[in-house]
Amino acid sequence: MKAADEAPPALVVLMGPTGYVGKQFPLTSSEVIIGRSVESQIFIDDKSVSRSHARLNVAGSDVVLMDLGSSNKTIVNGSFLNPMTPYRLKNNDQVKTGNVIFKFLEKGNIEAITNQELNEKAQKDALTGAYSKGALLEKGPEAIKRSEFLNEELSLLVFDIDFFKKINDNFGHAAGDYVLKELVSVISTKLVRGSTDFFARYGGEEFVIILQGTPIKTALDVAERIRTTIEGAKFEFEGKKIPVTISLGVASRMLNETQWEILFQRADEAMYQSKQSGRNRVTPAN
Repeated sequence: MKAADEAPPALVVLMGPTGYVGKQFPLTSSEVIIGRSVESQIFIDDKSVSRSHARLNVAGSDVVLMDLGSSNKTIVNGSFLNPMTPYRLKNNDQVKTGNVIFKFLEKGNIEAITNQELNEKAQKDALTGAYSKGALLEKGPEAIKRSEFLNEELSLLVFDIDFFKKINDNFGHAAGDYVLKELVSVISTKLVRGSTDFFARYGGEEFVIILQGTPIKTALDVAERIRTTIEGAKFEFEGKKIPVTISLGVASRMLNETQWEILFQRADEAMYQSKQSGRNRVTPAN
């Protein structure tokens, strides 16, 4: 109950683009913009939403909504808001911006806690606690758009565990699961840089790290630091030491690169080149 009392007000997506439904946006800043611009605090990648569609002003328990002169209007509970006219939201109000529908949850609403827990569970890999493949496929295109719009460097690391099948065969699948969890723990606690990096398990023993605002030289340095840290880390399961190394590929977004799939493919191919060249190494993409 204490957690519910402290829960900030929030908007939950009831209807919207793929990957957004069920997503919860806590309103923790005094001013929050809903829009299609990547600079918006609530970024919605949908053409029906204006770049700066609406603004939320938050003061304690009070949340005031204002349409910013959007093309497709802002609607609350079926009624249009006049542009630049404040409206104080009430619990369970439905807010429509373009084709996207939110539900407003007031501060202290226990539903906000439940939704947040479900959302986090869906976003995280159950075994390791890294972000899931689904979360990565949502984050990747968003990162590309942000990099393009802000003219910001963007780099990508793709890596997997060398000879992982042999670890399972020689030490057992429980040991393999231990290695996956311990590797994520080491990288998350020692090597991932807070909110600027996005660390996900792509599948099996393959992982991806999105490095926002990071040029290729720095990304290669980060990759080498991860490689040497994992090589030197102690992996021991039921009294048996397990040798663990990783092979990495690194790519940075080119100026004309606007598709996540292409950037990922270049990093993935570089990772396979590392494996073909002897493993336990870092290879930059072409």
